[in-house]
Amino acid sequence: MRDNGRVISATRQPEPQAAALPPRLIATDLDGTLLRDDKSVSPRTVAALAAAEEAGIEVFFVTGRPARWMDVVSDHVHGHGLAICGNGAAVVDLHGGPGAHRFVKVRELPRKNALDAVQLLRDAAPGTVYAVEQTYGFHQEPAYPKLHMEIPDALAPAEDLLHPESPTAGEPVLKILAHHPTLDPDAFLTLARLAIGDRANVTRSSPSALLEISGPEVSKASTLALCCAERGISHEEVVAFGDMPNDVEMLSWAGRSYAMGNAHPDVIAAASGHTVANNDDGVAVVIERLLEGRP
Repeated sequence: MRDNGRVISATRQPEPQAAALPPRLIATDLDGTLLRDDKSVSPRTVAALAAAEEAGIEVFFVTGRPARWMDVVSDHVHGHGLAICGNGAAVVDLHGGPGAHRFVKVRELPRKNALDAVQLLRDAAPGTVYAVEQTYGFHQEPAYPKLHMEIPDALAPAEDLLHPESPTAGEPVLKILAHHPTLDPDAFLTLARLAIGDRANVTRSSPSALLEISGPEVSKASTLALCCAERGISHEEVVAFGDMPNDVEMLSWAGRSYAMGNAHPDVIAAASGHTVANNDDGVAVVIERLLEGRP
């Protein structure tokens, strides 16, 4: 991740000596990680997050969720109030509460790249349908399934939604969602990465064949690295938690990382440590252990 102190990449292998440094920042995914399956934050986890902040350790929520879905943790942001949303596409200040968030940093998916990705994946996986996530809007194709608990702002083919002269052309595209009705989720991810190449970053966090397509080199890891660099925090001082493929790069980058007991096999392979499942407060278990013996 670092070369003579300069950030050059968001991918690295865990280093044995990293654990010797005390943590300065905790980066945690939400769904399947910090949140229980009912989307609640347990009292034990709330207390652990507060204790970490009280000990001077910053806590960053790093999620694939859009900013408008962050009300589930808006009461627990503490201090800086920032969260990384959209798999790294945006840094959001949640201090204003639900519906009043402010975008601090946006790393958009260029429309040309998005259009290329849509066409390449249509050719590689016929039957793929799309939705488009923007800073404040959500649009989808008519055939896109009802996977999200919201009403889309517009229904149209992805090519029209992403056209340079579309009504929303002035609003940044954060990511594209691509759904296939029959393909295996991991097989779909591999196929999409091969088809799209370096035009965009492709990952997934859903148990279904739903892919999340972001700008080139945009990931949880790369945006977290930027936020840490602004604070003078090295990757060795970061502790990260996750459960799905969209967490792999972040877990590989952090000095210490933990796969949840319910994690995808790729996440288990990428993490330097393991904890219990999200429903058993796996994040809180590790934070409590980290804080033991601290002044």
